[in-house]
Amino acid sequence: MENESSVLKEHLLQLEEKLLKSEVRTSPKELSLLLKDDFFEFGSSGNIWSKNDFLGQEGAGTVKMTLSQFDMHLLSEDTVLTTYRIFDEDKVEHTLRSSIWKYTNGRWRMFFIKAQKRKVLFKAIFYEKENSKYHKRA
Repeated sequence: MENESSVLKEHLLQLEEKLLKSEVRTSPKELSLLLKDDFFEFGSSGNIWSKNDFLGQEGAGTVKMTLSQFDMHLLSEDTVLTTYRIFDEDKVEHTLRSSIWKYTNGRWRMFFIKAQKRKVLFKAIFYEKENSKYHKRA
């Protein structure tokens, strides 16, 4: 079982990396093979996209991104959550990503992706009670 999990993790990593390649992102045909028909995305910009938004002439557009710290979490026999970090070279920005992949019709296809800017997620704010008042400390 552990070996099967390792093989699946490597396969999904390859699919995630494939979705970062310009030749895939600009090909509606390639995107159609990798995204489920009911796919949707919550982008780090706050925008929400569906598969149809990416099937135009330009596809999903080109990016210069590097994927790291990939992990996989099995949710069910045919559903997997992947988590990882992305560095966007154009925006000079780090984001955390989580994707849900579903196995249907003999292939893994992405159903959902969420991107969260790292600086927003990891900005820690602590509160201390001092003299019956709360003081914010970053």
